[in-house]
Amino acid sequence: MYNNAMPRPKTKSELLEFSESNYQNLLELINPIPLEVLSQVGACEHWSCKDILAHLHAWHGLYLSWYEEGMTGGKPEMPASGYTWKTTPELNEKIFEQYKDMELDMILELLEGTHQEVMAIINNHTDAELFTKKLYDWTGSTSLGSYTISATSSHYDWAIKHIKKYLKSKD
Repeated sequence: MYNNAMPRPKTKSELLEFSESNYQNLLELINPIPLEVLSQVGACEHWSCKDILAHLHAWHGLYLSWYEEGMTGGKPEMPASGYTWKTTPELNEKIFEQYKDMELDMILELLEGTHQEVMAIINNHTDAELFTKKLYDWTGSTSLGSYTISATSSHYDWAIKHIKKYLKSKD
């Protein structure tokens, strides 16, 4: 079970390990929680635990679209069309609105699918391809691995922290 945040991955094997471990820890954390608790607001401001899971799926989708466009020579609009990194809160609110009425089982199915897609991308790259800064034009001054960490291990860690804090407040 989840204890402390893992260090930031620096290799492909660490990225695979930390991403899968944090993902499994997240699933283990939410698995015993009743649906009505997972659906109550307050886990992250006005979001429920279910909304946090939908948020993770949506950001996987953003990452996957950046990757697809970037690796085929395009310059993806990041974080999304019509948004800047400074307007990420507005994008997150749009994501919340998009998924708020979706059933938990569908969100979990979508999350599992996009998690596996991102893990496959990690598997298809070498350490150098993942962690060399400026290797790909579309990643700007950072690395593919940095974007991948943000979409996986560190985002899962963020979700776990919010859900654990929320559950503790329910005691």
